[in-house]
Amino acid sequence: MNPSALFAETLSVTFPVFAMVLLGVALKRLKWIDTAFINTSSALVFRGAMPTLLFLSLVDADMSQALIPGLMIYLSLATVISFLLIWWWATQRVPFEDRGVYVQAAFRGNGGIIGLALASSMYGTFGLSAGSVLVATIIPLYNVLAVIVLAWYQPNAKTSWRSITLKILKNPLILSVVAGLSFAASGLALPGWLHTSGEYFANMTLPLALISIGGSMSVAAIREASRVALGASVIKMITMPAGAVFVAWLAGFEGRELVLLFLFLGSPSAAASFVMARAMGGNARLAANTVAITTLVSSVTVTLGIFILQITGVAG
Repeated sequence: MNPSALFAETLSVTFPVFAMVLLGVALKRLKWIDTAFINTSSALVFRGAMPTLLFLSLVDADMSQALIPGLMIYLSLATVISFLLIWWWATQRVPFEDRGVYVQAAFRGNGGIIGLALASSMYGTFGLSAGSVLVATIIPLYNVLAVIVLAWYQPNAKTSWRSITLKILKNPLILSVVAGLSFAASGLALPGWLHTSGEYFANMTLPLALISIGGSMSVAAIREASRVALGASVIKMITMPAGAVFVAWLAGFEGRELVLLFLFLGSPSAAASFVMARAMGGNARLAANTVAITTLVSSVTVTLGIFILQITGVAG
């Protein structure tokens, strides 16, 4: 396939996902949706629609393909090592009071929505199933590592490790993956009517989540972005995914596994990084700026990344 045709094929995968984000931006500016809608829809996605999507994708999946232990282990190691390297870098370049927020924004990605949507767009049922397992792999890591670095630089913040642990254990996304894997292993089958109703509910997950992301983006935040926010954005969208994927290729990963790694590591900063930074007394504006910048540029960096992986042949 010639480069122009391959690039057009890549756009056909990424553009539908990012078009929904841009639709959210447009709907917010037109005042068809507001902050109350975004808050409600985000809660609905997190508590109900996305857990249903993850559960059904695992119930319907071929577990021999969806469960990829090597991929799960590498993603976990890449996340922890990236976290440590970014923390070291922050001690050299970032003001002390902003280091915790900087590190969190630079390593914590929005794989649960953007990564999963792109995996689904690219690989269909396999992408959803394997992506669902990867979501459950990184969510606990993201939460624990973020709390550690934020608490380190905001020592006066009230942090209860017991409450953090309980929140992770009660996370609807993690619970849905555990339930999906358990149900799939049991050999039981959902009643047809229940499966169909669940699909109706699950099918609105990604469009609603992507529109909410777009609606919550702040143009003002992008305009006022500081050098620190720009630096965190470059690490999140270019340095970290490029380095981790290159090492993965050297380690023998290829094809769909390599692309899935890129999609999750190359996702923009998670909106949760802003919420957690604000809750723990960190620089919430820095977190918001990084989320906005990375979400905006991800349409370019992710598209180019997939194109490079495909044109070089390492993605199969």
